[in-house]
Amino acid sequence: MIITTMSIFVDDQQAALDFYTGPLGFVPQQDIPLGGPYRWLTVSSPEHPDGVQISLEPAEHPAVGPFRDALVADGIPFTSFGVTDVAAEYERLRGLGVVFTQEPLSQGPVTTAVFDDTCGNLIQLAALTGAPTD
Repeated sequence: MIITTMSIFVDDQQAALDFYTGPLGFVPQQDIPLGGPYRWLTVSSPEHPDGVQISLEPAEHPAVGPFRDALVADGIPFTSFGVTDVAAEYERLRGLGVVFTQEPLSQGPVTTAVFDDTCGNLIQLAALTGAPTD
């Protein structure tokens, strides 16, 4: 069993597509009209175009709003994207206008930063930095 698709709830699918393929650099994979304003809309990493796809899922279900609002209020990222160098990616994305709610922070063997995806979610960047040293 493998993970093929994971969903991120978004307020506006087109705005989400623009953000995820613009500053974040993901590549479009599927864009299938589903009637009305809805689409089966996915993107993937350009480094792994045949890997896991992110479904930019309309945030229409009544449970989504309270769930996302609670996560954002508590500063909890909805998901995490792996990068090699959090500080470099933080600077690159800030230069493209991405707003961060947490600057790069070393937490033992991992460094993280958190940004607002403009679609209602906080997303974490994370890089394993090795075992902590004394």
